[in-house]
Amino acid sequence: VEQNQFETAKRIGARALDPGGRPVDQRLLAQAIDRPAAFLTAHERRLTDVQRELAMVAVVRLARENPQDAAEYAGALNLLLTPDQRGIVWGRIGHMAALRLMREAHDWYRRGGDLVGIGPDAARVDEVLEWQARSALRVNDFKTVKAVIDRMPGALREDPTWIYWNARALAQAGRPAEAQEQFARIAQQFHFYGLLAAEELGHALVLPPRAAMPTAEEVAAFENNPGFVRAFKFYELGLRLDGNREWNWQMRGLSDRQLLAAAEFARKRGVLDRMISTSERTKAEFDFTQRFPAPFRESLVQYSAPLGLDENWIYGLIRQESRFISNARSSVGASGLMQLMPATARYVAKRLNVPNFTPARVNELDVNLQLGTGYLKMVLDDLDGSPMLATAAYNAGPGRPRAWRSALVRPVEGAVFAETIPFNETRDYVKKVMSNSIYYAALFGPKAPSLKARLGTIAPKSAGTTELP
Repeated sequence: VEQNQFETAKRIGARALDPGGRPVDQRLLAQAIDRPAAFLTAHERRLTDVQRELAMVAVVRLARENPQDAAEYAGALNLLLTPDQRGIVWGRIGHMAALRLMREAHDWYRRGGDLVGIGPDAARVDEVLEWQARSALRVNDFKTVKAVIDRMPGALREDPTWIYWNARALAQAGRPAEAQEQFARIAQQFHFYGLLAAEELGHALVLPPRAAMPTAEEVAAFENNPGFVRAFKFYELGLRLDGNREWNWQMRGLSDRQLLAAAEFARKRGVLDRMISTSERTKAEFDFTQRFPAPFRESLVQYSAPLGLDENWIYGLIRQESRFISNARSSVGASGLMQLMPATARYVAKRLNVPNFTPARVNELDVNLQLGTGYLKMVLDDLDGSPMLATAAYNAGPGRPRAWRSALVRPVEGAVFAETIPFNETRDYVKKVMSNSIYYAALFGPKAPSLKARLGTIAPKSAGTTELP
């Protein structure tokens, strides 16, 4: 039922037995799955042990479609359920509501008590608990944030996301020494929450010293390596995925020096995506010019500067969109360095009066940069000048961040807004683009700006409408 595999659920249920060893009534099971509201209405006053289990199935089923209705039925059944069952039911309702950014999500989660996500029959534990923490963040309830993180499985609790928010919760609770200890655990790591943790400790971003350049001999060792030869043959044939698999296989067991040399080899061959991914594997020696390349800077500035766009931001976005593969094409049809959808490219080309534009030109460097920066400026203006909202719009479309903003009940800091974006891809994308922009700023110098300041504060605002694609 959790996976929308309703017929499979019925087949499994057909083999289930009640406490007396009798087969479960298949008509009741089918009703709980196919017509959950009807089942819950018929059994809201009294439940046998089997009916109690089926009621949970019905509520979970209904919560996927209408969390509000599911909450009303669950409220009527609440006293008929065991504490474990209430944890499962309200956890699932809260989860589905949180994904919709419903204002009631936090309260519905709380009705499940301390057993949300940890009962013996709890399902999708990581997702349920992560979204409970996120729903608490949206209403500034750091006490609940801390309690939920404490209930998370160990591996999830050790994710930098929750190390950071645990530290923030400790600081809110008046435990600064413990908070600083947690911030320090990730402040030297190169990612969104590493940057934010360093800021909380008052540390300015200082990139690690650049490692010594690989020697010609170190780079040449990869030119004659059969595995890398095969990888480039795949690239020449347009078989990028196969080439990447071969390349990644060759990465096994390489030292930092070898990784830096392999990355430099990729740079020489113009395969910047492999340079980035290879250089990112180093543990003690670093070259951030490999991790954050800045090709065609003159062309990029030509189009970004007149629009008042920050080149660090654009580079951060391109790095996430295409890894600088000029002919990149996504599974949904986006093309080029800035991954423009065909309809978006046509719209922007018309708005900018690009001469002689045809869809076939979208992969041309100058055309792609002109259209991509033009569109980024449009969504930035459309979203009140917020780079973070514009970044979200670039990935998910301009209507979605408008809707997410309208669901707020109070102004929230940008990091909270980013963490509570309901699309996994967009949430990850926004965090990476915004942190990328800080690293580019540090490379270009002289001083990197504050990530927290760049994220800003997002205040509630009616979604309205936009004509942008």
